[in-house]
Amino acid sequence: MVHRILGNIVRNKLNTGKAIILMGARQVGKTTLVKELFKGSDEMIWLNGDELDVQNLFENVSATRLKYILVNKRYVVIDEAQRIKDIGLKLKLIADELPEVQLIATGSSSFDLANKVNEPLTGRKWEYKMYPLSFAEMVQHHGLLDEKRLLPHRLVYGYYPDVVNNPGDEKEILKQLSDSYLYKDILMWEQIKKPEKLLKLLQAIAFQIGNQVSYSELGQLCGLDSKTVEKYVVLLEQCYVIFRLGSFSRNLRNELKNSKKIYFYDNGIRNAIIADFSLSESRSDIGALWENYIISERQKKLEYDKMWRNSWFWRTTNQKEIDYIEEGDGQIRAFEFKWNPSAKYKTPKQFSESYPDSTFSVVTPDNMDEFLL
Repeated sequence: MVHRILGNIVRNKLNTGKAIILMGARQVGKTTLVKELFKGSDEMIWLNGDELDVQNLFENVSATRLKYILVNKRYVVIDEAQRIKDIGLKLKLIADELPEVQLIATGSSSFDLANKVNEPLTGRKWEYKMYPLSFAEMVQHHGLLDEKRLLPHRLVYGYYPDVVNNPGDEKEILKQLSDSYLYKDILMWEQIKKPEKLLKLLQAIAFQIGNQVSYSELGQLCGLDSKTVEKYVVLLEQCYVIFRLGSFSRNLRNELKNSKKIYFYDNGIRNAIIADFSLSESRSDIGALWENYIISERQKKLEYDKMWRNSWFWRTTNQKEIDYIEEGDGQIRAFEFKWNPSAKYKTPKQFSESYPDSTFSVVTPDNMDEFLL
């Protein structure tokens, strides 16, 4: 079993007087992590928010009934908590009436869960995001050399735990995930009436990895207006399927100020959406796959290591570009991502002159461990 970085982080926050909220896409390992934490314990009660009787239990629950349900339980886990109506108020009720109980809630959509727990649990929760397996976790599992040898495979199939743990079944697992399960919460949301439009939008985004995107252009490709496209993109981001990078702009008049790029949290999901699992050695989009992989892995590292950085890309109207910018602790760090280690790249003069105190690095498969570990 692959050890998850969040395991120790969550374990160290148990019994500190605050609820623990664990969010991430479906099937990234949230349930497995929590079950491992309480393996063999009879002091834990597990409630699955996807089950109707659990939803009904919380419908009109009182503090008195909660005390009877949770008697002699030290830990209460509510899995898929976003499915429970007014979950924030229910968590607050448990926290107020049973302060000796450690609450752990997991959820697969922040638009439901975070919005409903933030106000009731202000200052009374630890909140963490969980992603598919990471490069760092796999290096810890079987060593740097083996994981780097598997890089061409990871670029195609990604890091979902089921995918990693079931070699040979990658395509079938990813097809099931990308068909509907990953978007279950979005499709249940009452305003999402046309799931086929959602898939077309994801396909359009998948083909534009590494490029700037326009909501109006995406809308033309999938038959939606630009406002609906933006709404869907936000929902997909809140379900941890994709994430956006904005454009970095400080000093130059010709810097793009309102542009955006969209990446997938997992390469395997991206490739499943466009039905392309061809070998990385033969792919024309290998540069885009590498860029998506390395940026998504960096987001995992920033989150798990609690590195407070803003992430951007940089581009000017005359097409000068840098793949990735990080800004934190008063320093600007610029990175270019090249799949071919021998590829030449020079920092755009406009950038180095405008930001003379910035640093610049080229990240390739040869030195990726410096960037991700």
